Amino acid sequence: MPFKSGFITIVGRPNVGKSTLLNVLTGEKVAIISDKPQTTRNTIMAVVTNEECQIVFIDTPGIHKPKNKLGEFMVDVAKDAFNEVDAVLFLTEATNSEPGTGDKYIMDELRKIDTPVFLVLNKIDLIKKDQLLSVISNYKDAMDFEGIIPVSAINNDGVDIIVSQIKNILPEGPKYFPDDMLTDQPERTIVSEIIREKILHLVSDEIPHGVGVEVESFKERETGTIIDIEANIYCEKDSHKGIIIGKEGKMLKNIGTLARGDIEKLLGNKVFL
Repeated sequence: MPFKSGFITIVGRPNVGKSTLLNVLTGEKVAIISDKPQTTRNTIMAVVTNEECQIVFIDTPGIHKPKNKLGEFMVDVAKDAFNEVDAVLFLTEATNSEPGTGDKYIMDELRKIDTPVFLVLNKIDLIKKDQLLSVISNYKDAMDFEGIIPVSAINNDGVDIIVSQIKNILPEGPKYFPDDMLTDQPERTIVSEIIREKILHLVSDEIPHGVGVEVESFKERETGTIIDIEANIYCEKDSHKGIIIGKEGKMLKNIGTLARGDIEKLLGNKVFL
């Protein structure tokens, strides 16, 4: 059987579960997850390889009507990916009985391209089966999709169907990446993003996006048992510094503890952060 390969863009409104889906597809944490909009700032590639195919999933910043220059840039990045891939996964929530304003905006953009579009209805664990049939029908009426795939990314339910349906439309092609490569993100980048994820998770809404993390140093000790990581947290306003540090440094300690747990899982090693 000929080997197939190709590139697939994942698009959708912010917070519909794109990063969760990416992590489940690869079996590793390659994208951070937060309930705050526009958490994903960069285009992230995740690679799924089996005996029959290699699929490179491209997770883009959520598509939304931009309110500022950063928003415009993130949306442009997402749209640029449409015509350069073999298929598009349009991810939305099954909890929406029919396409809302945000979904309609995305579908208007998708109708302009010739690339096959699969609709992925995520979060089916939150609705009843009879509701799901109605949701599928409403989206079918709204746009002609290559396929409609109901999933629960958080429960890894139906995700294998995404891979099998995409494989059917992929062209014959080579392996673009080694079998054991899961993402194009360097370890340093993933580590900085994990720390940012914990900040977004723990601090109040006073710090939406005005926070960045830079890994200054990443060194494995000679014994090989511990990796020493130094990271800087940058915030937009002086008032944010106190919130991130917290009373007697408690918030910063909590951020470090949560981040270190995920980083150790990622690197398979003890970490001093």
